[in-house]
Amino acid sequence: MTVFPVAPEAVADVAASCGTDPVTLADLLRVVNTPGFDRWQEQVRRTGGCSNPIHLQGWTVTKDRATGQTLYSYSTEDEPGGRLRVACGNRRASRCPSCAWTYAGDAYRLIRAGLAGDERMGIPATVSTHPGVFATLTAPSFGPVHNRPDSGRCRCGAVHGSDDPALGTPLDAERYDYAGAVLWNNHAGQLWRYFTIYLRRQVAKLAGITQAAMRDVCRVSFGKVAEFQKRGAVHFHAIVRLDGPGGPGSAPPAWATVELLDAAIRAAAARVRLEVPPAGAHPARVLRWGRQVDVQPIGTDGQELTEAAVAAYVAKYATKAAETTGTVDRRIGELGELDRVPGLPAHTRCLIEACWGLAEDYPDRKLREWAHMLGFRGHFLTKSPRYSSTFAERRKVRADFRARQERQERGLPESGDDAEGSTLVLAHWTYAGHGHTPGESWLAASIAQDIRLNREIAREALAELEAQGEDKTWTDC
Repeated sequence: MTVFPVAPEAVADVAASCGTDPVTLADLLRVVNTPGFDRWQEQVRRTGGCSNPIHLQGWTVTKDRATGQTLYSYSTEDEPGGRLRVACGNRRASRCPSCAWTYAGDAYRLIRAGLAGDERMGIPATVSTHPGVFATLTAPSFGPVHNRPDSGRCRCGAVHGSDDPALGTPLDAERYDYAGAVLWNNHAGQLWRYFTIYLRRQVAKLAGITQAAMRDVCRVSFGKVAEFQKRGAVHFHAIVRLDGPGGPGSAPPAWATVELLDAAIRAAAARVRLEVPPAGAHPARVLRWGRQVDVQPIGTDGQELTEAAVAAYVAKYATKAAETTGTVDRRIGELGELDRVPGLPAHTRCLIEACWGLAEDYPDRKLREWAHMLGFRGHFLTKSPRYSSTFAERRKVRADFRARQERQERGLPESGDDAEGSTLVLAHWTYAGHGHTPGESWLAASIAQDIRLNREIAREALAELEAQGEDKTWTDC
């Protein structure tokens, strides 16, 4: 990168012409003219353009175990600023688009492996023949809101556009049950747990066998993701699959069909009820799923809902939180902070304030801690143990691949039991901070954009190879 010097008095004019604030531009010029800038760029590229990298200080030494000879040594003393930058690993796209991209890629592979199989992840391709559906469980109504019904005209009499900010907001805010909405979000994880329990019971009931007998012939597996509706209520999308007793590698019994699974899901959702006792001035409540339960077969003949489409949908929402409602993506220390949030919708603010108002009466529910999530405190992406592989295994594959590359670059023995047994690694690392300066943030975002474009091109090429049925080496593009 070639940078021409800019006089300090001209920075403001250049910044205005580039659409960049003077502080960022001045810092950017400082960064690119600092010794070691090329190495800084290399570090940022290795993090994938991470928006909030972790800074480490320390050293590592690799020795030959038999002779004691030093085969490789590294210290951050020679790095820019004396620090090594590593990716933050945050799954939220609002916090770090780069790390969220990696997380979404892992989520896509995990979910699709449970639908189409992946021998490299230990999931046979025969799993695609198992009965599987894409189910959506929603929240009940807490009051009428502006929407886009099939008739096209909302109850308010208007025809709303898809980007109308009024969508999801109450027709009458004074009568809207804000307390019920945040309590429902707060207990949604428990409702899901009860649903999975009832689902197994319903499958056994419809099959005409006992629950004990079902454990010996059939297993229910699932992967689910949470998504916030515009009205601020969370709902769940779930892939639900019927396997044999051994999981995805064993065939389900003949009675296990999509039709039986559909009926079991609807019956289980209707049965779930969770009693919330009265607290303070708030009455007792019975929380249930909403009446809208959608169940669609996946990947069967004549179905448009493919394994790839479902996996992509789940991966997309695995990196999101409640941003669609206009809320903040951090915990709120005091309600006064909301006055400094630009563009915070009134409906979202009411939901946050409801969390704070209920916190003292429901101290065990941690409503203030989760007010930025409108009360929801569960995981966004979860799955049953036998659905497919795990995120830890996916990360290990990536880490092992990078370790092999580094060993080759350093001229160390090839990785393996013998090689690893012949070397000794000593290391010491300490935390030294995190994040970027304004100029570094601008440059990191530019690097991340280049990396993202290259990845998209590579994944499109990989998808074409998969569609053609060509054999290839599996890589993380």
